[in-house]
Amino acid sequence: WIQPVLHAGARRRTCVRDHRFPMFPLTTWHALLRYTSGVSSAGQSRFSSVCWEGGGESHLPRTRKRAPTSSFRSQFLRTSWHADPCYAFYGVDGSTCSILAYLSEREDFCPPLPDSSPIARSWNGRPTDDSSPAVQFMKSRIERLASRWTIAGERMRQKVALRTPSQLRVLLYPGVLAGAGGQRLARMVEKGGPLGELVQWADISASFFILGHNLIRAAPGRGSCPIQGPIPFDLIYTDYHGLAHLRGAMGLSFQHYQCRFRILDSFGTEPAFNVGEYARKRGYTTMWGSWGLQPLQYMTMFPHTPDNSFMGFVSEEVGDGEASRSQRKENIAVVYGKQAYMWQGKERYLEIISRELEIHGTVYQRDGQPSPLPSFVTNHGLLAQDQLQRLLRRAKLFVGLGFPYEGPAPLEAIALGCVFLQPRFHPPHSSVNNDFYKGKPTMREVHSQHPYTEDFIGKPYVWTVDMDNTTEVQEAVRAILSLKVDPFIPHEFTCEGMLERVYAYIAHQDFCSLSVPSWPSEDNLAMRLGPLGQSCVAVCRHTALRCEPALFHHLNHPTAFQKLGLTCASTEQEVDHLFPAYSPWGRRCSLQQDSLLYSCAGGHPSYRRLCPCRAFQPGQVALCPGCL
Repeated sequence: WIQPVLHAGARRRTCVRDHRFPMFPLTTWHALLRYTSGVSSAGQSRFSSVCWEGGGESHLPRTRKRAPTSSFRSQFLRTSWHADPCYAFYGVDGSTCSILAYLSEREDFCPPLPDSSPIARSWNGRPTDDSSPAVQFMKSRIERLASRWTIAGERMRQKVALRTPSQLRVLLYPGVLAGAGGQRLARMVEKGGPLGELVQWADISASFFILGHNLIRAAPGRGSCPIQGPIPFDLIYTDYHGLAHLRGAMGLSFQHYQCRFRILDSFGTEPAFNVGEYARKRGYTTMWGSWGLQPLQYMTMFPHTPDNSFMGFVSEEVGDGEASRSQRKENIAVVYGKQAYMWQGKERYLEIISRELEIHGTVYQRDGQPSPLPSFVTNHGLLAQDQLQRLLRRAKLFVGLGFPYEGPAPLEAIALGCVFLQPRFHPPHSSVNNDFYKGKPTMREVHSQHPYTEDFIGKPYVWTVDMDNTTEVQEAVRAILSLKVDPFIPHEFTCEGMLERVYAYIAHQDFCSLSVPSWPSEDNLAMRLGPLGQSCVAVCRHTALRCEPALFHHLNHPTAFQKLGLTCASTEQEVDHLFPAYSPWGRRCSLQQDSLLYSCAGGHPSYRRLCPCRAFQPGQVALCPGCL
């Protein structure tokens, strides 16, 4: 299955090698796919037993604990290494070689092995034979998009040819695939379970590979001995599950390295939930927050939380140019919802649509069981990705049911020439009134099933309706049938768009520096004073701008109030995620005392917030003009 990947890139150009960044050491698609194979949802075999690779400059003291002889220790490990998972974490597998390496590099019982580097271990020496559905899904996605990544890499090479970043060692650890949770996710993949996180992990892997960085797979086991030596990774990409796992393995050294972490966080983490003591005092405590990272270290699926970095993913498309646009559309509607419970209570809504279009579903259904769907629905069962794409290319409409929230499927349907019809939420869904969002570290209000498509794409590609209003639904469907809509993908969800973001983040985001952020530059700042009670997200959006938290420090000074024509009777520094802000009662000017609480989110009727807004590139909201 590796050959189609190599050939796909070669069909468009002489060879894949020409389309890697020439300033970086070359690796191959073969290596990337072998890396993906190592991300096992089984999680308790080779994937979970792999040790940190490579050397690195030591920042932590090492204590030598030599025993009178190493033979006793060696014998102990030979018979008891499996008693504590921490030995497996450091690479011990019962073999003499692994035991000697551990005793040499970790416990210092033995002298260094000849020709060894610290904690040396071959990641690619033994390819993992893994048939996990989750891993197979990611590998298949990388294969399908290989030629597109290659072409996008060539375009990026031309854009940044004179700005050569160093090659980084990047650890990717999708904690969602580890342990029992990973096994559950793998089972759900075959039953219509969520795929959005797997899509994003596959695309991040491809992005770093195309940009020439050294990808490393590793996952800690569980045990009583924390990491004691330096870790050799420049960046560590994980999720909330992996973050907890890694902190447990790293012990106190986690604080030293936490600036290197980047956390994939689909729904966002607002600053008020991120600072533990503040969250406890103000009632923002959740099971996911309180990590005390820089808010921009959290990376979201969609650009809904400006306090976090928008990582995104790539929307798949099928065909090119005229061939894709000339696809004949039929009077077919495909429903977005692969599990039967998502359809419950939606019969009337779907019946109205069925008056104009054939309704097709792709719902998981066990063999021999009757369909749980309405009789007017043609259910295809779960489809492979290529089969689903063929169905969507025939369809005119992709129908949202209100759940799942903010997944990749609507964008991919739009990319295949469908119009997306989705429900409007009134009142908006949030952690206050919705079980799905309850406990998540955000107060964001969601006004529709897929806010990004409503706010950033809109008509004619996206129609948002009151699902319970029969007339509105019927009129929307009839208006959609009168349209001819070409396939569309926002630039930020193309391979090139994602490469631009990843490149910019690597080149400019430095959370280990003690200096204030210098990217974006102050030249991009558009200072705004919000009305009472309004968040900076809303203030900036009102003028077609984007709130940029990295620019808050320019506003956290008395002169900022003067520039906005405000007179301060008193000025104080306080710890509050709404500051800097102005209160007209008493003409009180409040500055932010804790930089971790700079927040685009949040508003209060007593305050007018000082907001750092900026422009953004067309089709690339994460980057300001000239910020690549």
